[in-house]
Amino acid sequence: MNILFVASECAPFVKTGGLADVIGAVPKTLAEQGAKVRVMLPAYPALASVAQGGETVLSYDDLHGGPARLVAVSAEGLDLFLLDAPHLFDREGSIYLGPNGQDWHDNHLRYGALSQVAARVAIEGIGDWKPDLVNAHDWQAGLVPAYLKQHSGPTPPCVLTIHNIAFQGVFGPEVMGPLHLSGEHFNPEGFEYFGKVGFLKAGIAFADHISTVSPTYARELLMPEFGMGLEGILQARGHMLSGILNGIDLDIWNPEDDALLPATYSARSLKGKAVCKAELERRFAIAPNPDAPLFCVVSRLTSQKGLDLLLDCLPALVARGGRLAVLGSGQRDLEDGFIAAAQRYPGSVGTIIGYDEPLSHLMQAGSDAILIPSRFEPCGLTQLYGLRYGTLPVVARTGGLADTVIDANSAALAADCATGLQFAPITAAALDQAIDRACQLYGQPKIWAGMVRRAMRHPVGWDQSAEAYLALYQSLMPHRSE
Repeated sequence: MNILFVASECAPFVKTGGLADVIGAVPKTLAEQGAKVRVMLPAYPALASVAQGGETVLSYDDLHGGPARLVAVSAEGLDLFLLDAPHLFDREGSIYLGPNGQDWHDNHLRYGALSQVAARVAIEGIGDWKPDLVNAHDWQAGLVPAYLKQHSGPTPPCVLTIHNIAFQGVFGPEVMGPLHLSGEHFNPEGFEYFGKVGFLKAGIAFADHISTVSPTYARELLMPEFGMGLEGILQARGHMLSGILNGIDLDIWNPEDDALLPATYSARSLKGKAVCKAELERRFAIAPNPDAPLFCVVSRLTSQKGLDLLLDCLPALVARGGRLAVLGSGQRDLEDGFIAAAQRYPGSVGTIIGYDEPLSHLMQAGSDAILIPSRFEPCGLTQLYGLRYGTLPVVARTGGLADTVIDANSAALAADCATGLQFAPITAAALDQAIDRACQLYGQPKIWAGMVRRAMRHPVGWDQSAEAYLALYQSLMPHRSE
């Protein structure tokens, strides 16, 4: 089976979040199961050298304001189609945001172009390669199903995967002309969204199947508090909505051979984890305390992630002897809050603003527990890294967090199956109770060590999920869904 992935980012080339990790990992696992996947994404500056080594397979004299070409190339174990359009993608800094911190003014053209070219490849193929199915990811590829819908001839089935419904790609109705979108579909059953054009809504309306990144999140999307205004159309198409849990790349995230760590370790021998903890404490100027856990946060600092709740809990966390290392960036008020906390609690709280991939590995290895108090979380990957590295996740009971962490309640502890802690409702008081439970469990070394080893053995790779994706793709092959 030939499959075309269409996405705006892909690890290890360009990454702003978990979407990139998924796009970089899933095709490799699908290939092990016999599928042939090609990934189409923009040729951002980070991909310029990769594109130079490829073959031009399509050319455009004018694609929304300038020449463009599609380059076929293989790199980092992936077969890529790179949309090389310098006037759209050759920009320094964020791939989505301009220097002023706002969306690029022409994002509709940038990702409309990606969707248009992807639809052309889906219909015509490239040489002797033609996709049997297209999987479009998030709003940046949301117009792919719309362009396939507008085509008068046969097209391959298309799956839309929603990684985070909070990002929808909404633009004024004037973009329909430049993007060659049919006014026939500018209605509530199509891509019209409160008088504007919704890229993600277009994908939901016209895809043959809609998937998202965890079973619980698929159910949550049907509710007003999670559906972000799209719950109505998702309810109407609920018979073709499903959740397939994300995984992580076990070759990159493996404490037994992680070259980014000062010492490696396994579920059989945890000695190396103590070495990592000492180094993490040194990096964040945190004083050791063998009687209380070292917590960490590796996250975007946003209200979605519930980190304002953690700021409210910090005095009690420190009073219990707990320590906290924070790595992330985002909302200025939260950045300032954690910087101030590090100044207020020297030796107990350390904060580094920004993102550092090697440091994130050390934090997963050297911490005792990772805090993820998200108000909503489609799947989440940091808790999966935590499980893999024996850093017990303390998570809000929502989305993929609820699907991946087994709470250390009395029944789970008695059955020897707990791998972390969950809390609900998502409030500062409930988070504080969960932190207190973690501190109490940490004070029982035998129980804590058992949870750490179970967490490390918990399946977090892509094998089962890739099988589910492949089964979904195969179910769409005989005929298009109605």
